[in-house]
Amino acid sequence: MPRESLIIRTLVELADNLVDRFDIIDILTLMSDRCVEALDVDAAGVLLASPGGELQLVASSSESMRVLELFQIQTNEGPCVDCYHSGAPVVNVALGEANGRWPLFAPRAIAHGFHSVHSLPLRLRGRTIGALNLFRTSQGPMEDDDVAAAQGLAHVATIAILQHRAILDATTLNEQLDHALTSRIVIEQAKGIIAEATHCEMDQAFGRLRAHSRNHNEGLTGVASAVVAGTLSANDLDKAK
Repeated sequence: MPRESLIIRTLVELADNLVDRFDIIDILTLMSDRCVEALDVDAAGVLLASPGGELQLVASSSESMRVLELFQIQTNEGPCVDCYHSGAPVVNVALGEANGRWPLFAPRAIAHGFHSVHSLPLRLRGRTIGALNLFRTSQGPMEDDDVAAAQGLAHVATIAILQHRAILDATTLNEQLDHALTSRIVIEQAKGIIAEATHCEMDQAFGRLRAHSRNHNEGLTGVASAVVAGTLSANDLDKAK
């Protein structure tokens, strides 16, 4: 599918989530996946700030991306951390030249096969709620059109989250964010169960979760919960194409 058509389709799907079932994990996982499918990037992930301001991993397109996002949080160093705290994009940074900027993160990212990074804020009217990370295995700058498209998707996701938050009281909001973080734990547990049962890699296990979720129009968290509870066998999940 042409990039423009895929981006339009993504915007429609994000909008559909606003009027139907709203799930932060589903919204941001969709955005991460589509960035990889439509843009010149090899991995994408999203860190979202909790009510206390701590960054939390909520979506990633691959296992390597998940590991690196968690490493950024643990070391408080990296493009996503800088982007969130400044509220400004971090674009076209060559990791081989960033050791002075990120002495811990840059070598770790290179070891995972990535050579350039970009981080775009989830920001609206001066308020930054997280950041979208985009990693590339190749060197050289990302095209301006791709950066603009990624920022556009990040804006839509930000509006979706903030509009939904606006109608919730503080207690409900905290419960929703807690649910989002708990959902990530359930998803990781399900990935482990699937990987062990089907003798596959963690990325492939996550691919089967996403494929089953999409094919059966079920939330990603719901499918993962069923796998963890044992009501859905790992071997019965749809295979990723």
